Amino acid sequence: MARLTRAQQQEQTRAAVLVAARQEFAEHGYAEAKVDRIAERAELTRGAVYSNFTGKRALYLAVLLDTAEQARAAAEPPPEPPATAGRALGAFARVWLERLPLAVDTPSSGHLQLRSLSGVVDTEPARAALAELVRFEALLLARALEPRAALRTGAVRRAELVLTLLQGAASLAEDAPGVGDPFALVRAAEHLADVPLLDEDADPPHLPFVAPARPARDPWTAPRGLRDEITGRRTDLDGDGVVVVLGVRRLSAAEEAMRAARPGDALTFVVVTGDPAETGRLARLRTVDLIACLRRVFAPGDLPRFRVVFDDDGAVAAAVGRNPADDFTELAVRTRDGLIVARADGRGAGHAVGAREGDRRRGGTSPGRPAGEG
Repeated sequence: MARLTRAQQQEQTRAAVLVAARQEFAEHGYAEAKVDRIAERAELTRGAVYSNFTGKRALYLAVLLDTAEQARAAAEPPPEPPATAGRALGAFARVWLERLPLAVDTPSSGHLQLRSLSGVVDTEPARAALAELVRFEALLLARALEPRAALRTGAVRRAELVLTLLQGAASLAEDAPGVGDPFALVRAAEHLADVPLLDEDADPPHLPFVAPARPARDPWTAPRGLRDEITGRRTDLDGDGVVVVLGVRRLSAAEEAMRAARPGDALTFVVVTGDPAETGRLARLRTVDLIACLRRVFAPGDLPRFRVVFDDDGAVAAAVGRNPADDFTELAVRTRDGLIVARADGRGAGHAVGAREGDRRRGGTSPGRPAGEG
């Protein structure tokens, strides 16, 4: 029998640790789970566990992420997509609420099914990152609701309301299982499509003060081996378009970048963090989990058409000109014909590059298509 390579051995060890960790978390929950018991279950040393994961939090997030990726891979589009925004929000709520634990579930296994973050997001940086992630999830949901219209602030705010409703139901289900009628929650989500909002199309107040993007003529060599989390497929950034690199704690800036992008722009959001093992896994978990739900509600052609790439090793950020990147990174470039032709850095960078005049090739637009949809 052929000997395993070092990489194969590492992958085998990692898989064994994940299986053992899932069993431990399902039996004891996050708070009471022990890394020593996980090592025993996997028939490995404690050191072997820590050689693959930085700690219990990273392990728990990896287990949840593995579950979410399986759900995304198995998600099938609906036979008949919803005809209205209200029906779409109701269908989304039904799919999302399926994760609520059943009466026969143990509390710990129910937490895994819920993708519960109770006790996990317990630091100020983690809570701030989660707040930004919810806003990014709302952007994804809003684009699926209105795939062929210009992005409206009101659509994103309504998506945030729906996510707040569902997250609140999940938190209550953890503390008081059985409280709340899922059918009533679905109807409430449907009605949120028509809730009037104040200043629902107002721009963020800081945008008039954003510095314009700078012209450039720099070579652009896009890193290889990237994956678009929306499609789950390999992708590259060789073509013309706008690349916005955002730290996890600046993800809400994706909305203003999308609103500024031109019709026909190929728009890519590259997510970076100074802590790939935990913050990076949290960001990927929330994004993949949301996309798995969207796939079961919307037709494939109605899913968000921009790309979302996680740059754990900083390759894209380095190619753009920022190394190392961190959770507060915000920079953007416009690429054309193998060159970076415009740059911006700091607050509003994606908006500045997307809105810059004179960087788009004549005749290169697609009339009638929403901004940022290449």
